[in-house]
Amino acid sequence: MWIPSPILLGAIASTLLLAACSGDDDASDDRPRVIASFYPFAYVAEQVGGDHVDVENLTQPGSEPHDLELTPQQVAELTEASLVVFEHGFQPAVDDGVEQAELSEEATLDVAEVVTLHAADEHAEEEGEEHEHEGDLDPHVWLDPTNMQRIAEATEERLVEIDPAHRRDYQRNLDELVGELQQLDQAYEEGLADCERRTIVTSHDAFGYLAERYGLEQIPIAGIDPHAEPSPSEQAQITDLVREDGVTTVFTETLVSDDVAESIADETGVSVATLDPIEGLSDDSSDETYLSLMRANLETLREANGCT
Repeated sequence: MWIPSPILLGAIASTLLLAACSGDDDASDDRPRVIASFYPFAYVAEQVGGDHVDVENLTQPGSEPHDLELTPQQVAELTEASLVVFEHGFQPAVDDGVEQAELSEEATLDVAEVVTLHAADEHAEEEGEEHEHEGDLDPHVWLDPTNMQRIAEATEERLVEIDPAHRRDYQRNLDELVGELQQLDQAYEEGLADCERRTIVTSHDAFGYLAERYGLEQIPIAGIDPHAEPSPSEQAQITDLVREDGVTTVFTETLVSDDVAESIADETGVSVATLDPIEGLSDDSSDETYLSLMRANLETLREANGCT
C-alpha cells in the first residue's frame, strides 16, 4: 500500500489550510459593508451588526469630524457600501460624497431624517453669521441617549432589509444596546436631578441636546463650528455669566484647542475640566466606548455642578 511521504502530507495540509482561509475571506467579503461618517454612528453599526457586518469609519481617530475631507478612494468606496450612515448637514464632504456616489435610498441612512434636529443655541448666534450652521440646526444629536436609541433602531431596520438571514441576531443586538442606552439615560436623570448649579459653559455648542434632556443650561463659548472663536464682546459676556451664575468649571474638549476656555477660566478663577462631545476617539480615549465616555461626562458634570 502506497504511503504518502511526510513532505507530501505537509503540502496537502498547507493546501487545505490555504483553501480554508480563502473560504473564510470569501465569507467575510459576503458580509454587508457599512460605512459610517464618524464615530457615534460607527459605534451603533458595530453594536447592532456584530460579527455579521463590516463597519468602516470615515473619520479617523484623533481627527475632528467637522474638518473631514474625503479622498477619491473613499468616495469610490461609498459606491460599494451596503449602507452609508451619516447626518446631512454635519459633514459637507460626506454629503457631497454620497451625492457623487449616486446611492439608492436603501443604501443610505440619514440620521437627520431619523431624529428631529433642534435650532442651534441662540447665544452662539447673537454675534452674527460666523457661528451659524447649515439651517441653524444643531447636529449633535448623539449626546442624548434617547436619540441614540432611535438611530440604533433605524440601523437595525436597514440591516434586516439588507441581510434578512441574520434578522434575529440584529434584533438581539439591538435589544441589548437599547437596554444599555436606557440605563445610561436613567443614570443621567438620577445623577443630575439634584444639583447646586444647572449652567454649563462649554467650548462649543455641542451639548444642547444633552442639556435639554436633563434640565441644564448650556453657555457655549463658540458656536456649532468648534474652530470659531468668540468675538471680544461675546467672550466678555460669557465671562460675566460665569461670575454671575457662580459657575465653578469651564469645559474644554479633546479634539479642539482650549485656548479661549483656558483664558476665561484664568480671568474668572474657575477650574477647567474636559467634557467629551464624543465626535471621535483620540489617542487617550482609544480604549473607551460611547457608553463609557458618556458615563465619564456624567461624573464630570456632577462634580462641577455640585450634584448629590
